[in-house]
Amino acid sequence: MSDTSQQDLIYAVYPDLAGKRVVVTGGGSGIGAELVAAFAGQGARVWFLDIAEEAGRALAASLAESVDGPRHAPRFIKCDLTDLAALKAAFEDIEGEAGGVDILLNNAANDDRHDIEEVTPAYWENRMNVNLRHQFFCSQAVIPGMKKQGDGVILNFGSISWHLPHTELSLYMTAKAAIEGMTRGMARDLGKYGIRASTVVPGAVRTPRQQALWHTPEEEARILAGQCLPARVEMQDVAALSLFLASSNGRRCSGREYFVDAGWYGA
Repeated sequence: MSDTSQQDLIYAVYPDLAGKRVVVTGGGSGIGAELVAAFAGQGARVWFLDIAEEAGRALAASLAESVDGPRHAPRFIKCDLTDLAALKAAFEDIEGEAGGVDILLNNAANDDRHDIEEVTPAYWENRMNVNLRHQFFCSQAVIPGMKKQGDGVILNFGSISWHLPHTELSLYMTAKAAIEGMTRGMARDLGKYGIRASTVVPGAVRTPRQQALWHTPEEEARILAGQCLPARVEMQDVAALSLFLASSNGRRCSGREYFVDAGWYGA
């Protein structure tokens, strides 16, 4: 079997995504950056939030250069999502410019490793704020506009990590498990307004950060041995699922978890 895992994926085209107002959190790098590029490639109007200013501005500039036809250059907004005042201001800025948000992708997260015995109350609060709290408040910020228009999509990003217990990730796994419950609650409360909410659950995605910090040759072998498909999950695979769920093709998808993990059951 040939390994096609590093070949570029050609995204399906969803005409209804053209012109949609899309917000991506943590969009400056990794999966978030791929989401920004993928939605911009569909002709959507994309705003992305990230605390990393240099990376965010570089991505915005590079994508602006590739814009053609009816496509829109994505706009970067520097924002520390753990600062609720800054978060609120960012969404007010987007609301003022765009008049609302059609699709929210709550992608921002950080899988910092930690030892249970060394966790302090301050570190606990920080990890929950980085990985969970902002997803709720970003959603809260866009819901009034979505209710008014009777339509909207919220995609909250979870993680395979708590489905396959990992070491040194207890707080990250706690937050990611909570996201699935939060999303189900949102979907039930918001469905009557035409708003869909789902959780995207990536597996062991080959991102620059993971490759640099954790995915050694030994770890990669372990991942592949545990997957049904012997090929690495790429950032494009996560973006492809997200495009489908955000489009009208996913119009009856809500309140569930959608995995893109190559069937990873652990090893």
